[in-house]
Amino acid sequence: MKREDRGRKYLVWKTLARFGGFAMAAWLAFGILFPEMFWNADVCKSCEQECLSGEELLDAVLSAKPGEIKGHSRLMELWQAFWKKDRKVSDKGMEQKLTADAPIGVFDSGVGGLTVAREIMRQIPNEKIIYFGDTARVPYGSKSKETVTRFSRQIVRFLQTHEVKTIVVACNTASAYALEDLEKETDVPIIGVVKPGAKAAAEATRNGKIGVIATEATIGSHIYSQYIKKIHPEVTIYGKACPLFVPLVEEGLWEDPVTDEIAKRYLNELIDIDIDTLILGCTHYPLIRSTVARIMGDKVTLVNPAYETARELKEMLERKGLLKENPVALGENKYQFYVSDGAEKFKTFANSIIKYGILSAKTINIEEF
Repeated sequence: MKREDRGRKYLVWKTLARFGGFAMAAWLAFGILFPEMFWNADVCKSCEQECLSGEELLDAVLSAKPGEIKGHSRLMELWQAFWKKDRKVSDKGMEQKLTADAPIGVFDSGVGGLTVAREIMRQIPNEKIIYFGDTARVPYGSKSKETVTRFSRQIVRFLQTHEVKTIVVACNTASAYALEDLEKETDVPIIGVVKPGAKAAAEATRNGKIGVIATEATIGSHIYSQYIKKIHPEVTIYGKACPLFVPLVEEGLWEDPVTDEIAKRYLNELIDIDIDTLILGCTHYPLIRSTVARIMGDKVTLVNPAYETARELKEMLERKGLLKENPVALGENKYQFYVSDGAEKFKTFANSIIKYGILSAKTINIEEF
């Protein structure tokens, strides 16, 4: 072969190789910037279980095939979180500008979080609220940390589509299991219900004996003990799981002989210990507060984290300049309610708790977020 022919072929192959490398780089970059057009949603489900490292994330990008299934926004979030470690990233991949007029997001495993929403309505009445109750997957108290965290991430992404200015995790189990991760991953302020309740109990106790009634998950996490001990190291905390309280509340059996009998069985050992302060460590429990108070007696102070959380929320909004000063405009939808199942049942239940007239509740497929 002549030297000129070999030279021409070498230049052709070199040009093709350069073009191929450029095309591959462009395809990869475009896939990272616009993942919803490229990546398989199965990868999204796997990376949602546990955040990938940079090397694993790159492998996930390279192994995903274009054009299969749309909707891999989680990969973009993880990629940006890896390369921009010092910046909190929203699901949109950009920092959200917070305004006082934006709504507050509130979520719970079901209807219990309505006690928190009710306190927010009472204490800061000018605020707009977007509430989500995960009624299809209630209760959270018997589920694993990984499952509760995955559910919580989905809900936070849904609330962010409404451009909320802050998020209240109105569920003790989600606060215990998922709050720390959510705070790291989300670009809006997030508060849970555990810290405010723990602080109030530490300040209220006189004999240093504090009881906590909650779901199995919250009691097992020892989260209340950890927070209380930081404030008041000398106190002793006694936890008691009360798993049947949530279904009793969900069924509307607040003042019922069955509820009374079960409450006595749960609470008798706390009475024998002589606690002087009791934390209602599940947002469902304030709805049976009168039953608990009657059994525990006048000498025991009941701490309602829902009330304390609303107080802390107001203080936080004031500090950040996000407190809404003016009432909602006439005709504007002030309170919006969403659930993952049973919208009509939820609306009926909510109207028995919140006296503001809940006109509708909308069912959404939370698995899409």
